[in-house]
Amino acid sequence: MIPIQGRRVVLIGGAGFIGHNLALQLKALGAEVSVIDGLQVNNVLAFSSTDTKVANRAFYLAMLNQRLELMRKHNVPVYIQDARDYHALNRLLIDIAPQVVVQLAAVSHANKSNKDPFSTFDHSFRTLENALDCSRGFKVEHFIYFSSSMVYGHFEGGHVTEDTHCEPLGIYGALKYGGEKLVIAYNQAFDLPYTIIRPSALYGQRCVSRRVGQIFIENALQGTEITIQGDGSDGLDFTYIDDVVQGIVTVIGNENSRNQIFNMTYGEARTLKQMAEIVLEHFPEVRINYVPKDKLMPDRGTLCMDKAQALLGFTPAWSLERGFPEYIRWYQEMVKTEKMDGKMPVTYG
Repeated sequence: MIPIQGRRVVLIGGAGFIGHNLALQLKALGAEVSVIDGLQVNNVLAFSSTDTKVANRAFYLAMLNQRLELMRKHNVPVYIQDARDYHALNRLLIDIAPQVVVQLAAVSHANKSNKDPFSTFDHSFRTLENALDCSRGFKVEHFIYFSSSMVYGHFEGGHVTEDTHCEPLGIYGALKYGGEKLVIAYNQAFDLPYTIIRPSALYGQRCVSRRVGQIFIENALQGTEITIQGDGSDGLDFTYIDDVVQGIVTVIGNENSRNQIFNMTYGEARTLKQMAEIVLEHFPEVRINYVPKDKLMPDRGTLCMDKAQALLGFTPAWSLERGFPEYIRWYQEMVKTEKMDGKMPVTYG
């Protein structure tokens, strides 16, 4: 085991949903954690302009500012830097001299990626290549890359392991899979130790990515209908943010994680209808509307967690039945001080 306390960790794209939650936990465990983020992609700068045409803009800005305030309060340094600038990123990393680099910078939504491939490549693949090349230059001990369950494409039989053949569907999944191959290539060429993480259907506090669970809750809070793509039978391995954070902490602290790919989910799919039913328990007056499914959204299901349990001793703790009500309660507290102003379209990032 590798002690977390005192370990120098940099989170590139660390002011995002996953990153700020991970930064706070690493800091609580005594790591020397730093965040590098341009705050452009799905973050403060993207929502700050009054020209931004998105419902609930002020509400999301409040959540984004909470992220930054929490990191400031807990003395997590945040360096405002666009990771697409190779030389500026390299100078920062040389100054910080991290032992561990966690690459989170990316466009984190499949629908957005399919609509704007250039921007997705620029903010996802270019930032990854820069982070990899800078990391190998001063011999980072461990490079962690956040991929996605979307690399699998359609789940044959509704279940996948890390050895399942990947056949991604659409721009987002293709770029994530290409990113995995690039990370592995840097290990082959430069002996850069890596871990690749494949999360699925994340949800939790201070997320502004407009994933399905978030939009279900927001629409319910505003008394508008819940929209489900398909007939509600599609299964997703919904993953609470606390499980992903604990999984990454385990990856950093365990040498068995090196040069491995891990699913990092709850490990048991639930249907969209089951998620909606949890919402209805809290908001019984809400109606459900079914619409056709997006053709670029693969049929998914359960991601097997046996490998993470065997090699790392990691067991996820937050089922949808436990985590989603907690998320609903957090939202209910949030809207007591911040106002939502518009219904959101359903998306399944």
